[in-house]
Amino acid sequence: MLPEKLTIQALTDLYRTGKASPVTVIEAVLERLSANPDAAAWISTVPAEQLRAEAAALAAAGYDPCKPLWGIPFAAKDNIDTAGIPTTAACPAFAFTPATDSTVVAKLRAAGAILVGKTNLDQFATGLNGTRSPYGAPRCVFDTDYISGGSSSGSAVVVARGQVAFALGTDTAGSGRVPASFNDLVGIKPSKGLLSTSGLVPACRSQDCITVLAHDVADGDLVRRVAEGFDAADPFSRAPQARPLRLSGFRFGVLTGAEKEFLGDHAAEALYDAAVERLVSLGGTAVPFDYKPLRECAHLLYGGPWVAERLAAIEEFFEGQADAMDPTVRSIVAGAQGKTAVEAFVGQYSLAFYAQEIARLWCNVDLLLLPTTPTIYTVADMLADPIRLNSNLGRYTNFVNLLDCAAVAVPAGFRPNGLPFGVTLIGPAFTDTGLAVLASRLHGKGEIMPTIPDDWLPIVVVGAHLSGMPLNHELTSVGGVKLGDVRTAPDYRFYTLAGTVPPKPGLVREPGFAGPGIAAEEWALPPAAFGQFVARIPAPLGVGKVTLDDGRQVTCFLCESHALAGATDITPFGGWRAYRASLG
Repeated sequence: MLPEKLTIQALTDLYRTGKASPVTVIEAVLERLSANPDAAAWISTVPAEQLRAEAAALAAAGYDPCKPLWGIPFAAKDNIDTAGIPTTAACPAFAFTPATDSTVVAKLRAAGAILVGKTNLDQFATGLNGTRSPYGAPRCVFDTDYISGGSSSGSAVVVARGQVAFALGTDTAGSGRVPASFNDLVGIKPSKGLLSTSGLVPACRSQDCITVLAHDVADGDLVRRVAEGFDAADPFSRAPQARPLRLSGFRFGVLTGAEKEFLGDHAAEALYDAAVERLVSLGGTAVPFDYKPLRECAHLLYGGPWVAERLAAIEEFFEGQADAMDPTVRSIVAGAQGKTAVEAFVGQYSLAFYAQEIARLWCNVDLLLLPTTPTIYTVADMLADPIRLNSNLGRYTNFVNLLDCAAVAVPAGFRPNGLPFGVTLIGPAFTDTGLAVLASRLHGKGEIMPTIPDDWLPIVVVGAHLSGMPLNHELTSVGGVKLGDVRTAPDYRFYTLAGTVPPKPGLVREPGFAGPGIAAEEWALPPAAFGQFVARIPAPLGVGKVTLDDGRQVTCFLCESHALAGATDITPFGGWRAYRASLG
């Protein structure tokens, strides 16, 4: 029996332990497609016999741990080429059948993933709502009166319904993040150029990104890492770069004043405030900032000359078959006619001004935490007022690609009426990995362990240096990175030492003792900072090796035995936090 929500980790665990095979998984996927076909979510699916044959070939070869997506079913938005399946961009008159996979799909298949089919979208990826398609309007999986979000509408719905483990979307103005928010999913919007757009029908070619929709950040980021890489066939491709993001003691920008706009959706505002508080509890400092320049920049995408890129992408088709297009999409693309070179240069000058604005902002904050959208609309409301309401949805998304940012959208709870709400973490280009770590912590599911340079040194802390404790700043101020929560092996006793300010614990090993193990945190420090940190440790504490419950031995605070005179044994509490909490 497969879980309702298909995740890469869950399926991989089943494969690795022999409790499932690609054959059984594909049969279950086919049953789900038959039971809940969601005709509006899919434009085309791979024939059942072809899926069965592909799954059988994988199973016959045996589980391959070197293929991180082995046997994982996925979908692709139907503006991304897949060999032998028509690419429609949700416009039947535009359809063509590519002979080869897009670069990203080829990489995923090489990693063992199984393509189930192609998903619906706002035609030519023009829209954030999911209603602009002749194949129908996919609906929010939590209330079918409401929009699914777009333009990656079908990709979000098929993941949310458990028909695939992940799906590819695209994102120019928010098209991967908005449907993620409306269907309680994670949306990975990589830095521009990190994933090749070779084999993508462009919307705005200079701004397009291929994105990933999944149930948790760990899954989505894994797909992003498998798919990324420089592609000489894509003139906008960029080689991956490492841009570190502080994971402890970080500062994040938050909305304030008149720019904190939710269009009357008070439940969404309350959920945003709660997400801010949660990120603070995870070690961040909220920094109010003026969103106005970013909001003004966002208007350039549709109100400025960049709309001309939408015409450039399909100019020949538009000139001959514009009548075959969705009326709203046609009117948007037609708005590019008559745009001049002067307007293009004026737009570039404006964008350069806003780029300077955000560069100054990055001097004060490490990332931004924004609502993914201010609100959500019914399908009926959207169809009655398609331009204005769609524009409202892009209030907090449209600037991101223009200003060369990376973003990760995550679920942030549900309104009282059962509709989901999401927030987005946004950082400078190439902070993708750091954003994923913080986003996974904020989401609280599928946490990602951060990566650190090879020469950094780990240290385990058990007391006043824990996150939120009085001496934690001694780690964060030198750039320390929390690697995760850990626990010692069971043969350690834990004491509160007498006469220490601030109060400090002592950790002592007692072979043969069977205790609960002591809760701790593992951090990593740059070499110079590690030496300075250890040199400041006061007697009777020192450093040595502690054995963790996973068998690893890591440098840790230990206590000289003579310091236990007058100390209180607090081992039964299982950690410093629990003990301090008991004091009231």
